[in-house]
Amino acid sequence: MQAYLGIDVGSVSTNIVLMNEQGEILDTLYERTQGQPIAAVQQGIESIHGRNPEVRIAAVGATGSGRNLAAVVVGADVVKNEITAHAIAAMHIVPEVRTIIEIGGQDSKLILIRDGVVSDFAMNTVCAAGTGSFLDQQAARLNIPVQEFGRRALESSVPVRIAGRCAVFAESDMIHKQQTGHSLPDIINGLCHALVRNYLNNLGKGKKLEGPVVFQGGVAANHGMRRAFEQALGQPVIVPQYYHVMGAIGSALLAREASVAGKPTRFRGFGLIYDSYASKSFECAGCPNLCEVIEVTVNGQTAARWGDRCGKWTNCQLTG
Repeated sequence: MQAYLGIDVGSVSTNIVLMNEQGEILDTLYERTQGQPIAAVQQGIESIHGRNPEVRIAAVGATGSGRNLAAVVVGADVVKNEITAHAIAAMHIVPEVRTIIEIGGQDSKLILIRDGVVSDFAMNTVCAAGTGSFLDQQAARLNIPVQEFGRRALESSVPVRIAGRCAVFAESDMIHKQQTGHSLPDIINGLCHALVRNYLNNLGKGKKLEGPVVFQGGVAANHGMRRAFEQALGQPVIVPQYYHVMGAIGSALLAREASVAGKPTRFRGFGLIYDSYASKSFECAGCPNLCEVIEVTVNGQTAARWGDRCGKWTNCQLTG
């Protein structure tokens, strides 16, 4: 069976999708990156291959903050940014989508779709408030499984007012509300509303958020956040079945689109799980910019370099 591989390497999770020629999802994988993106990609590829040994990969797409690293490891045919990948995936699953809310482990995005193309977007990579890592941290502090965090919010009908513009202030405000006797469901519900206000003020300010609205990314699993968005926007919010791997779906679709009959893929084969990868950085002293260059080696051989402004080292990229 011929299939396409989509890989999304983020700061918190590494997601992989296997898709057939009809655009149907054959398999998905969601795992924690744990600060080791190369190892996460290798382990993910090994798992996908173990579950689908009969598949032949026709093309590979990579996205996410670690997309360049993933592209070197697997030999990607297409490397695209997260905005493009998430937009393509949302339009594939909900063709009439006009607003995409994406909240991942470390950042959040707002994408507006008009007439089938991205008309505007915004990203917040500065503050962790409202992201998956912040919600994980608060769930752990309250000794509640993160899977239960959103459900507890639904037990409340009166959200407590929480300051959500900063992760530090939000946490201190939650502690204060606990100490003054507010119930835990009301505090969690209040946090969800605060984070939604923060998101809309930072990313949605001045923008018209029209429906249908699609909510994707790991935080979309939080039912409290979904309800808070619906109440703030005054309309239903769609959470797709594969909300947690939408970036990988978009990458697989882009790989399928770029695949040309008879053209060989750059995919390095499932044997890449046995290869030895290493990455390091060095400072180029060739000019006052002092660029920090990243170098990746495969089995001791230089495979790629990037990070310089002038292209002196990037032009030495040897991936193929």
